[in-house]
Parts: sequence; C-alpha cells; structure tokens
Amino acid sequence: MRRLFEVTAQLLAARDVEPSTVCAIGVAAPGPIDARSGVVTAPPNLPGWENVPLAKLIHEEFGLTAYLENDANAAALGEHRFGSGRGCRHMVYVTASTGIGGGFIFDGRLYTGATGGAAEVGHMTLVPDGPLCGCGNRGCLEALASGSAIAREARRHIERGVPTLIAELAGGDPGRITAKLVAEAADQGDREANAILDLAMGYLGVGVANLVNLLNPELMVIGGGLAKMGDRLFDPVRRAIDLRAFPSAAQAVELRPAQLGDDVGLLGAAAVAISRCS
Repeated sequence: MRRLFEVTAQLLAARDVEPSTVCAIGVAAPGPIDARSGVVTAPPNLPGWENVPLAKLIHEEFGLTAYLENDANAAALGEHRFGSGRGCRHMVYVTASTGIGGGFIFDGRLYTGATGGAAEVGHMTLVPDGPLCGCGNRGCLEALASGSAIAREARRHIERGVPTLIAELAGGDPGRITAKLVAEAADQGDREANAILDLAMGYLGVGVANLVNLLNPELMVIGGGLAKMGDRLFDPVRRAIDLRAFPSAAQAVELRPAQLGDDVGLLGAAAVAISRCS
C-alpha cells in the first residue's frame, strides 16, 4: 500500500495535476473482489490480501473517489475503449498468462454481475476431477491452460524422467521452468514441449468455444503473456471455435489479439475511472 501511495503521489506531482481536477482514481486488482464496496476479497494469486478495503484506503489517502475493478474486467474495458475492441458492441476479452481471466462487454458496456465477480472465465470447470486450481476447485480452465499449468506439466514430465530440452534450458532447476521456456523448447522442435502446449491450447480452445456458445459475441480478444505465442495459441483456439461452437456463432465471431500489451492494466484502470465519471 505504501508503494501504491508513493507512486500515485509521484504521478500527480510529475504532471503538475491538482487533485481537485481529478474526477476519480481507477484501480485494477486481481479477483475475486467486491467492486461495489471497493474491497479486494481473497484473490488466489495474491496471498494475504483478504478483505482489503482498497478503494476506501486510496480515498482516505488522496481525498479522491476511487473505483475498484477486477483487473481482467478493467483490461476488457481498456481494450474496448483504446485497443482491439474499439467500435464493437459485444466483446469477450480473455487474458491468458500466469492465470486466466476475462471480461464481458455487452451493448458497449462492461458487465460485472451482481457483486462485480462476473467473467471469472479461468474458473470454468472443464475436467471435474482435474488438477487442483489455486481457487480450491479442480479442473478449472486456469489449472489446465494457464502459464502456471504449462510450467507445472513440464515439471511433471521432468520428474517422471521424460527426456526433454526443457530440463536443459532450465539448467536442471525445475524452479526456473516457465511457460515462456516451454515455448522456447517447442520452437526448437522439442516433442514433449510441443505436446504440453498442444494440450494446454486445446483446453483453452474448448473454454473459448464455450464462451462463444454462451455469449455469442461479435469479437473475441485474447491477451496476456501466452498470447505472445501468436499462431501457436490462436490457430488451435480458432479451430476449437469452428469445431465446437454453433456454426452461426462461430461465423459471427472475430478472433483478435489484444493491442495494449503490458499497458493494458494501466489503461484499463483509466477506462474504469473514465466510464464511472461519465
């Protein structure tokens, strides 16, 4: 919190911004959150952040209204306002990185659900008895297709003694294995690395096809670190949509990579503030 306050104060000072001219501060945080009360409840990827009244603390520090939003929802809003989704009415955003999240834009507006917890797409159950997820459930999309899931599967292969370039690239240290490293091994033709990615991207495709059937969007935007793999991700996802979604929905949806890159959280938080002030 101290670092957050310091950086915000530095930003205001660097731009010579009078706090009285700021309509609001937008905040993007990992879910689950209670957006209406501005509380970070219990995000599995932020241990120790339980029931933190983040919006209230920021308001007390700066005297400005603070609006809290799930980081994936904020990213969806950012991509819709500033990135790949400009001009579309019905958009689904999926971020595939360490975890998997999402955001829904319906009729040009962010849909957040009854408590602000909508679009936790990473926690759709795909395999009821599958691997344990950080949320406590089993077989979630995040536990099957995220960067963490890819790294976990690679470590499992190495522990079983399966010959793979992944171990060499990691210098024999399983703790250094990441999805990026697995992708590097796959690019060099490693059979096991390619099999791991094929499995993960297959599951991601199933999850996205489910969303296409459920929501019938005109645009599906995928961002996050795994999207940097390009066709290695987008080709199997497109195939899954064509294979598993209803033909009318599959034909109606366009699949695009996100445009905002590493700035998506920042621009998303700004979009949250702008949308709430307008």
